[in-house]
Amino acid sequence: MKRIKVVISDLHLGRGRTLEGGATNPLEEFYFGKKLIEFFNYYSSGEFRDAEVEVIINGDFLNFLQTDYRGHFLTVVTEAVAVEQLHSILDGHHDVFQSMKAFASQPHHTITYVVGNHDQAMLWPATRQVLNEAIGTDIKYKNIVYFFDGVHIEHGHMHEAANRLDPKRFFLKRNLPEPILNLPFGSHFFVEFVLKIKHRHSHVDKVRPFNALIRWAIFNETRFTIYAFFKLTLYFLQAIFRGDPRRHVSFQSLLRVVAESAIFPDLSESARRVLNDERVHTVIFGHSHVYQYRQWGLNKEYFNTGTWTDLTSLDIQSLGKITKLTYVLIEYPEDGGRPRGRLKEWRGYHRIEEDVAVS
Repeated sequence: MKRIKVVISDLHLGRGRTLEGGATNPLEEFYFGKKLIEFFNYYSSGEFRDAEVEVIINGDFLNFLQTDYRGHFLTVVTEAVAVEQLHSILDGHHDVFQSMKAFASQPHHTITYVVGNHDQAMLWPATRQVLNEAIGTDIKYKNIVYFFDGVHIEHGHMHEAANRLDPKRFFLKRNLPEPILNLPFGSHFFVEFVLKIKHRHSHVDKVRPFNALIRWAIFNETRFTIYAFFKLTLYFLQAIFRGDPRRHVSFQSLLRVVAESAIFPDLSESARRVLNDERVHTVIFGHSHVYQYRQWGLNKEYFNTGTWTDLTSLDIQSLGKITKLTYVLIEYPEDGGRPRGRLKEWRGYHRIEEDVAVS
């Protein structure tokens, strides 16, 4: 039996492109629903119909941080709040989840979900149950790492100070009426600061390199940039001195966040450290939104799956909008050798026309 595994990450499904009443959702980042449906259909049919196929969702598949709860964006996330957010995402991308259900209905087809920082709400038992029921299968969930046959898969946020979770304390309970998610500083910062800027400049976190964006903003949006830096300084001062049982961010962790701050972190050095383990020959990360392949020796490989959202490059070599629907295909050879990964780009089927993505 043919045996493969397909790794995707950072699709950031939110409430959908169109809100109730017909208005455009400016915070929706995923525009490729039809191509994702074709993706699941492709790996459900033809040579893969009777094959053993595992789709591994490597974090940030669902974008809870940009999904409102009754008109509000929250950092105090209870299990009930997360369930309601998930239902709005399921409604916004109904056809996508139906295609996943059709994929999972095939014999020998399975789905594994590795939790990232934008979908930390998938740590709740109730959200897992809701997604399982929507797709009609028992998804295999991994809180941080998925390891098999020498392949180490994790989202990558644990290697970055701003978005690192406390693996021993996923939920906050002390002095609270009910448990809430123990969100990292990066999630608080995104919801409480970045989202306010995104309402005016929706692609502010989708431009690289970020220092080129800052230079551009200083000359072209001078007043707004000065205002934003003032608010940023004020936000960090408040974060340092705020005593709030609903967040667990120490002064030392804030210093590490400032020291390591990067919009598109390079995780290759973290991958190399993981590969020092003799049991590991392949590392696959997401999180950075930049697809990547590196090799150390003949049998030590690192892949980053990139993102299925639009990026804008200010580098002269790649100036303009970048859209590559990248993923990693892991194939098991018939002779029983170790599995091999390949970085792939999903192009979808040919179509005459399609909607222009606007926000």
